[in-house]
Amino acid sequence: MDGLDLLKKDWKKREGNIPQLSYDEIYKMLLKRSSSIVKWIFVISILEFLFWALITIFWADHEYWAEMERIHLKEFTVVTYAINYGITFFFIYCFYKNYRRISSTDSVAKLIKNILRTRKTVKYYIGYILISTALITLIYTYFFMNYHATNTVVEDVEKYSFTPLQWLMFAGIMLGGLAVFLGIIWLFYRVIYGILLRRLNKNYKELKKLEV
Repeated sequence: MDGLDLLKKDWKKREGNIPQLSYDEIYKMLLKRSSSIVKWIFVISILEFLFWALITIFWADHEYWAEMERIHLKEFTVVTYAINYGITFFFIYCFYKNYRRISSTDSVAKLIKNILRTRKTVKYYIGYILISTALITLIYTYFFMNYHATNTVVEDVEKYSFTPLQWLMFAGIMLGGLAVFLGIIWLFYRVIYGILLRRLNKNYKELKKLEV
């Protein structure tokens, strides 16, 4: 403890020799780094949106919409696209607002608050992607199975009917496959946004030291 007390006293003696601008320089550096990170989050969200939009355009051809019409999912698909694009635009707007807030931040306390807001927005965005993907997958699976069951004509119905155990096994396989699929999506977003969030979290820790 004596050695630690000596170090503290030595530090206090040296504090007077540290230029006053050092605090401002550190803050400006952290502000610039944080602003750059949030800007990249905003840019990546736009690129991601454009990528999936192009995939949808090439995938949703005439045959695709004919199939949706055949299984009575065309209206649902259109509404799903509209809602998904609307919510995605909302998150992109939030990322832009976070970038603008951080760029014009004038205090350590506000910068910390904006960093926490940005981290929360990204987590909400990833959560929305995972939840919406799971719900849409389950809904489409149900409609496909229901259409097949009501429109497939067979001579021996018992041959093609499922026992409760078979239904349970099918549900288990379906949920297991969905869990793996969602895990891959989570890993994808973890890699893309995780690196930026870790850097942002590092800046947050440095700012907390300045605040003290």
